[in-house]
Amino acid sequence: MSGPGVRIHRSSTRSHTGGGWLDSRHSFSFARHQDPMNTHFGRLLVNNDDRIAPGSGFDTHGHRDMEIITWVLSGSLVHQDSEGHSGIIYPGLAQRMSAGSGILHSERNDGWRDGSIQHSDPPTEPVHLVQMWVVPDSTGGDPGYDQREIEHGELENRFAVVAGGLRAHADRAAIRIRNDTSALLAARLQPGRSVQLPDAPYLHLYVPVGSVDLEGCGELSTGDAARLTATGGRRVTAGTDCTDGAEILVWEMHAGMTMLDVRGH
Repeated sequence: MSGPGVRIHRSSTRSHTGGGWLDSRHSFSFARHQDPMNTHFGRLLVNNDDRIAPGSGFDTHGHRDMEIITWVLSGSLVHQDSEGHSGIIYPGLAQRMSAGSGILHSERNDGWRDGSIQHSDPPTEPVHLVQMWVVPDSTGGDPGYDQREIEHGELENRFAVVAGGLRAHADRAAIRIRNDTSALLAARLQPGRSVQLPDAPYLHLYVPVGSVDLEGCGELSTGDAARLTATGGRRVTAGTDCTDGAEILVWEMHAGMTMLDVRGH
């Protein structure tokens, strides 16, 4: 059920792009899946849960005026872009690309192909990731890239600030984004352990792994999300029947989208 100021979005209601090398589930309007009643929440425009088959991925394509954060849950993803940045993204590594005035990049599950990036055997499993897009405070500017590892202990049964421009978390954010009103928090919860959600006008809670109980609202299973409006402070507790626990991603946002933002993207 949903409580006051809370909307629950079940995994089964998300739009789906599948077949072949990509299995992707979208929380908001994306690509050919358009719903004028579901374009964004707060300043979050995209929350895609992707599985990319070995030896494949997104070939070179472009973005502009967007902060793109990628969080890998299992496997590894190779990033390369037109600004000369390259890197391997794996679980526990925070990664951000600022598209700025325009950037081209690729994302693939095939790091073994390029010995200059990674020395490993060919992958046999899909890479599982969540990619999130938020609107920057201003358009244009130089493209940018950053990645930084977060220690396991920083995520275990507590929130780590994966990415943020929010002043309250500036000294804790692993990577900075060009948005001074938003921050991405992540936690890995052992069975029965909990964290408390922050207070903010907009909170987007996503459960990519496991199941949790959202105080006052009931169970959220893998792929479920909750959109909370001015109703923070609730506890999120990992289900005791999930032997491996649960992982959660929370966007804390202190501003929403303007109509100009929506039309521009």
